[in-house]
Amino acid sequence: MSQVKERENKKNQVYREKGEPFVWFAAMGLTVGLLMVCFLFGLIAFNGTVVFWPSTIVEVELEDQQSSSIKGQATIAGVAEGVRTRTERVLDDSIVPQTYLEERFFVGNRDVYGQSFTHFRTSKVVSRKTPKEIMLIERGEWGDALVYPEKLQLGSGQTIQAKTQDFLGTLGRLVVEVKDRREQIANIDRHQIGRINFKMRDIELSLRYFEQKGNLSHNEQETVLDLKNHRKELEQQYQILETEANQLRELQSLNRLYYRLPSGEQGSISLGDVYRFTLPNQLSFFQKVGVFLSEFKDFIFGYPREANTEGGIYPAIFGTFVMTLIMSIAVMPFGVIAAVYLREYAKQGPLVRAVRISVNNLAGVPSIVFGVFGLGFFVYLLGGTIDQIFYSKALPSPTFGAGGILWAGLTLALLNVPVVIVATEEALSAVSRGVREGALACGASKWQTIQSLVLPASLPGILTGLVLAMARGAGEVAPLMLVGVVALAPNLPIDGNFPFIHLERSFMHLGFHIYDVGFQSPDSEAAIPMVFATTLVLIALIIVLNLSAILLRNHIRKKNQASAF
Repeated sequence: MSQVKERENKKNQVYREKGEPFVWFAAMGLTVGLLMVCFLFGLIAFNGTVVFWPSTIVEVELEDQQSSSIKGQATIAGVAEGVRTRTERVLDDSIVPQTYLEERFFVGNRDVYGQSFTHFRTSKVVSRKTPKEIMLIERGEWGDALVYPEKLQLGSGQTIQAKTQDFLGTLGRLVVEVKDRREQIANIDRHQIGRINFKMRDIELSLRYFEQKGNLSHNEQETVLDLKNHRKELEQQYQILETEANQLRELQSLNRLYYRLPSGEQGSISLGDVYRFTLPNQLSFFQKVGVFLSEFKDFIFGYPREANTEGGIYPAIFGTFVMTLIMSIAVMPFGVIAAVYLREYAKQGPLVRAVRISVNNLAGVPSIVFGVFGLGFFVYLLGGTIDQIFYSKALPSPTFGAGGILWAGLTLALLNVPVVIVATEEALSAVSRGVREGALACGASKWQTIQSLVLPASLPGILTGLVLAMARGAGEVAPLMLVGVVALAPNLPIDGNFPFIHLERSFMHLGFHIYDVGFQSPDSEAAIPMVFATTLVLIALIIVLNLSAILLRNHIRKKNQASAF
């Protein structure tokens, strides 16, 4: 018996010495971590995409008008958002608490009800039904409307009742026409009139400069006269475009849709305010897929409206991408040069060790501190100096002396320089010492060795640092709030106006858009789906940027391995 126990003890001792329990614990921890990441991403993906899926609308009849959180409404139609258990006390503490099921419905019609959601007890429900004729209208203001259409009043005086066969066809055709006119108006306002305003701003700045200068020469007086004539021409073009846009806006309000709310109130809406309408309870599965794809496309490529709670996020996607690109271009040279000097040229000693410690400590500094530094150094000092030298005509209005996408990119570059330095140093140290000695023995200089052999072999590790920097930089929000990000940017950093790339402009960012919609919107509860959808797009953008860098890194690694044989 003792021999058997002794053999088992030796076996267990060998088992522990090999570290197999720790391997299994590490595998278990990795599995739990991956499951948590997958669960979180799945939760965001589900809540971020379900908002575009046309859900079934249910009409509920309650016992009385006081059963709903919207007082005075006994009939409610909306999209079921979930059921929860609630417990509350009545009268005093001596009474046993009551537990009941409470349902949450999205009812829309915020302009009438004052809120987008309602709550009611399940026990108060008398009947439920899914009416086929109920319509969901996506409006330009006040969110979605859930209504029963009654008639369509055309500008020509013709009236089409909702029960007629050509009602839906006519309504769909008119909504498409409204959409086309809306795009024409946006093109006039955003591009054509915007281009004229851009030119007129330059003319006004030049005229103000000459007025302040005084004692103009003959050539300068002719220049002033030419500028004024050019301004008159632009003003005439502006009036023509404004007249055309106003005519299109008048056409938008010619036709009206009259409807009845589920609670009985009557109302109407101009078709110019209708962005989309659906009959969710009549759609087949494939029709719902079509609506889903159409709404998702408008969300990605559309512009925001109604305090960013409706519409698309294209400016935020574009701003995030451009800012991350600027950050990457700025962070790589400084990070790589610093790492090469520290690893290859600097004499190893207390000073270099202190520098490395400082670099590692910089990685732990709160990002808002970098934002304050960027505001003081880049915006006020560097930007103000640029305005004094190159944009004195525009003063006191700042050009580069205010927050912009350039300063945001440079601020995030400073934030991520420690990451690139550490990754580059690790990559340089991984290159075999024999490579350096062999090149030096063949007569190559130290810089030739680094340039031709060490850096190409270290490039995959350097790109790993870039991947980490992009992942961190694209998701940062706190420093951007000080150096250029805004809730709504009227113009993109890149457009058709010379010099085409406007690095001084403020921009929109997906991370700040999430904060603004989730915490600053007038109806934050109704904006929760938009928060999840924007978060999903931000994660997808970071994944795309990282995958691009990873694919480039793998390509370079394979190329180096192939050239080694």
